[in-house]
Amino acid sequence: MAYVVTQPCCADASCVVACPVNCIHPAPGDPDFGTTEMVYIDARSCVGCGACVTACPVEAIKPDTALTETELPFVELNAAYYEVFPHADRTPLAVIPPQRRLRDDRPVRVAVVGAGPAGLYVADELLKHPEVSVDVLDRLPAPHGLVRAGVAPDHQHTKRAVDLFAAIEGERGFGYLLGVEVGADVTLAELEQRYDAVVYAVGAAADRPLGVPGEELVGSLSATDFVGWYNGHPDKQDLAVDLSHERAVVVGNGNVALDVARVLTADPDDLALTDIARVPWSQLAASRVREVVVLGRRGPAQAAFTLPELIGLAGLARQGRLNVVVEVGGADLGDPTGADPVAAQRARLLTELSARPVDPGLRTIVLRFCAAPVRLVPDGAGLGLVGIEIARTRLEHTPDGVRAVPTEETEVIATGLVLRAVGYHGLPVADLPYDEARGVVPNDSGRVRPGVYVAGWVKRGPSGFIGSNKACAQETVETLLDDLDAGAVTPPSVRGDLGADLRARGVRVVDLAGWRALDAEERRRGAVAGRPRTKIVDREEMLRVVADTAGSRGSGTGYAASAGAQRKRRGPTIRS
Repeated sequence: MAYVVTQPCCADASCVVACPVNCIHPAPGDPDFGTTEMVYIDARSCVGCGACVTACPVEAIKPDTALTETELPFVELNAAYYEVFPHADRTPLAVIPPQRRLRDDRPVRVAVVGAGPAGLYVADELLKHPEVSVDVLDRLPAPHGLVRAGVAPDHQHTKRAVDLFAAIEGERGFGYLLGVEVGADVTLAELEQRYDAVVYAVGAAADRPLGVPGEELVGSLSATDFVGWYNGHPDKQDLAVDLSHERAVVVGNGNVALDVARVLTADPDDLALTDIARVPWSQLAASRVREVVVLGRRGPAQAAFTLPELIGLAGLARQGRLNVVVEVGGADLGDPTGADPVAAQRARLLTELSARPVDPGLRTIVLRFCAAPVRLVPDGAGLGLVGIEIARTRLEHTPDGVRAVPTEETEVIATGLVLRAVGYHGLPVADLPYDEARGVVPNDSGRVRPGVYVAGWVKRGPSGFIGSNKACAQETVETLLDDLDAGAVTPPSVRGDLGADLRARGVRVVDLAGWRALDAEERRRGAVAGRPRTKIVDREEMLRVVADTAGSRGSGTGYAASAGAQRKRRGPTIRS
């Protein structure tokens, strides 16, 4: 029996260290580590011990004897990696480098701005050093970033990464200052006075525009906002989502586009068993959308979605839970017998999907390639939209890659909902330099200047997966430690508890105990409803839960110290 890595892989390499025979790659130190869609197990070397299963934070590893029919393509996918990268020189045991130690054993305090995967991986790397303590700040009362508010609700295994984050939160020297907006509630200058170093891991919060006429019309939405809406992001719950039309169009064909398409066409009964926000679920349950068209400017070979996501979509089609229609113009589906095993498997899956009969009783996702948006068509009043005009494209091969060139052949697709999913883009960060073209903070291996650093998407741009942030965090932390050892970092000039000072200013700070109370309440409500959790999406209710729990403990931690003065401002609540 061998083990197989399946779709929900987070690629953070926890399993690599656990494997006693080093049969999981790419591993840290391999040239392609952090760049592949997932990690892969070599079935020829796997001894079936199951150590990787225990280490995997998202339950992505299964024995080959326990795979479902829809998961069987992952056997081939794992094997295909080793056809290209045989790793014949692997050593019998995973090699773990010696733990680095700082030259000076004085206490070091670091502030990490951003409580998503990048920020928490930074905290994890820093806390390997007993001299270091870390406070993680975030403007939201709940942490975990895009794992909480970006991963599709039907990917609950991927969301199990929160268990890994909980382990980081339990490390010595870890603290939260949630509900604190850096740049408003506290400045970078104040943080520099109180901490040896400040690391920004604030991600890329905006989406890229389409750049076509009509993008401002009612019914034209950002996929980023839509994902935040159904995932319970507190800032997105007032989003106006019109699901009264039979067709929706998603522009872009990356993983986010497929996530949005699956959610729009999912069985409401299936979604009800996830952590999807309750009000969005009720709207999706009453949705009239029967077809979602996913547009890609280029051909199938250049599509941005990953092979694991395509395998998952094909699995839904095989189960008879969804139609998937593949439409191609000006390009083919690829060579299913080609030398590149990943490209060949993609071509086989797309060919299989294109040959499947369509069941008119099922909701449908149309994967349409070689189609570029031209404009969004307004209604008679010029406010809402009634369609999207697209142009067929032809593909040109250039030294820089394949380029999609619009032709004169156009058509209008009738729709009242267009979601743009053409990528994320970072916004300027207060008091930091900004590269507008790339949407990042300019840096040298994470260093903005000695004492101020970046990690994650704000450092490298919106690329990679959850686990990609681990290697990124390691690089930034190494740079920070180099600066500490070189004496380039100024020690703090102000002592004291920043959380207490912020509460004295009226900031309702949520600490680690407060987050654990909120997390426990969401899980309790979820258990009552037969769900993994029921998210609390209203900020005031979040803070009330934190305050009430702190009050029952007789403690002034978290938000409790300033709760009384805020109770009258409590807003509407959403309950399960």
